[in-house]
Order: sequence, then structure tokens, then C-alpha cells
Amino acid sequence: MEAGRPEPVLRVDLDQLRLVSRGKVRDIYSHEQGLLLVASDRVSAFDVVMAEGIPHKGRVLTFLSEFWFRQLADVIPNHLITTDIERMPAEVRRSRDVLAGRTMLVRHAAPLPVEFVVRGYLSGSALSEYRATGQVCGLTLPRGLKESARLPEPILTPTTKATSGHDQALTFQQVEDLVGVSAARAARAAALEIFRRAEALAFERGLLLADTKFEFGLLDGRLIWIDEALTPDSSRYWALRAYAPGKPQEPFDKQLLRNYLLATAWDRKPPPPPLSEDIIRRTSERYLAVAKILTGRSLLSAATGQDEEKAL
Repeated sequence: MEAGRPEPVLRVDLDQLRLVSRGKVRDIYSHEQGLLLVASDRVSAFDVVMAEGIPHKGRVLTFLSEFWFRQLADVIPNHLITTDIERMPAEVRRSRDVLAGRTMLVRHAAPLPVEFVVRGYLSGSALSEYRATGQVCGLTLPRGLKESARLPEPILTPTTKATSGHDQALTFQQVEDLVGVSAARAARAAALEIFRRAEALAFERGLLLADTKFEFGLLDGRLIWIDEALTPDSSRYWALRAYAPGKPQEPFDKQLLRNYLLATAWDRKPPPPPLSEDIIRRTSERYLAVAKILTGRSLLSAATGQDEEKAL
């Protein structure tokens, strides 16, 4: 790790609380006040967790999730209670040095078994499916669309939530069969409206929101927005100033890391190749930069000496 850069937080153990799950990035603990979502600095690509972490990444995920949850709370209620460590249980406050800035206390909802992916631009797996069939998740798109083209309107392309392996695309009929017609339609309406609002704000601030995934859950029979919110882990952000359809775009998200890995001979199976110091630094800078662009606030204190503007 380069001098002056903090060591990434790869694992947090809270012995006094019950560990619910340890995911690719988040460790989830249960407490009578709710669930604690601790965002580590782990990073995954192609469903494989890298050995190295990305400094500040977990703090960016928490910072942006709080921003979007509060910004768009009028669209649909969400699970966030607080990110303020001083308002959390004593067991958490004792580890404030590690947990501050990377922890959300949230309401415990029953998650729907579907990821609600909304796309405004043609890229990634949707591009591959479109080239093969002219459709995406059962939706027929106009002919002749180029890579990275803006779609006539945002579309919902739901997937399963695989615990291992890759998520599988779903039609909306399949979503209705899985979660019920009422919940499916309410989640679709919320996901599309959140996307429209977020896309407009990002555009005003110099970023294109190409696509993102949402998760929803039921709390006392009411649909709420859960998990994370429009982060560089769950979203595809592009630099507006460099946008040009017909080719891949300049990423302000995890695609920067994926592109680095795609340039290697890695077969996308564990173990992953080591990450270079350069890609760790550049990925960290991109995450910090997108947070600053969207919120207008710096995540870093002056004491760190890092310059978020490097990535702009």
C-alpha cells in the first residue's frame, strides 16, 4: 500500500452482535434496534472477491446510499434509520473508529427475491442480449441501436438474486409470479421513478446514470426500498463530457476495475489476479470523485491529503 493511503478495511468482527451474513462487500449484523449494514472495502468483479481492498470504498457506498435515500424519500419509504454512530447501539459505538462512516442502521424488512435493474442506456449484458435477439428481458427495442445508445425511455430488466453464480434475467410476468402482482407493479413504478429523478440530478452534475439495480422489501406489509442506493457498486455511471455512442464509455464506477481484469488472462474463477497499486489508487479516486460530484460534498477530511479532483 502506498505511503499516506489508509489500509482498506476488509473485515469487521462485532463479537457482541449476531452475524446474519457476510456478503461480497457488506457484513450484516442483527440487533433489537434493527440491522447493521457494515460496508467493507472489499471489492468483487465477475462474482469473485479480490484479495485487495479499495481504500474508502465502504465509506463511499454508505455516504452515497444515505444521500440518495434522503434525496428520494418522497418516492418510496426506505429502510435507513441512521448512519450516525452515536445514535447506534453501545456495541457499535465501542468500535466507532472502524465503523464510523461505513455503517447503516436499518429497519429489518423481508427482501423480495428479485433485483429490479433499470437501464437508460444500452450496455453490458443488455447490449449482448439485444445484439442476439433484438430484445432485453422480453422487451423489444428499436432496431439499429448502437453500444451505449440512450434508450427511448428507461426500461426495467429484472433478475434473480443468486446466492452463488450469476443472476438470471426475468420477464416482468415472472416477477409477478414470484412476488405477486401488486408488489411487482409497485416496485416497478418506484424503480422507474427513482431512476428518472436520479438520472436528472446526475446529468445536471456532469454524470450519466446508464443503469442501476434496486432492491425492495416488505415491512409490515408495506413495500420499502432497501439495500444500497445508486452507488458505483450497483450503478453504471459515465462521464457526461466524454459521452459518445457506439463505443464503451469512460466509467465512474466499478467498470474501471472490470476493464483492468478483462485485459488480463484471468478465467474469472478464483483465485483472482493481484490488483496493481495503480488500479487500486485509480478505483479509489473514481469512487471518491463520483461521491463528490453527486453530493457536492467531500467525503475526505483535509488531513488525508488526497485530491478527489484528480479523477475528474
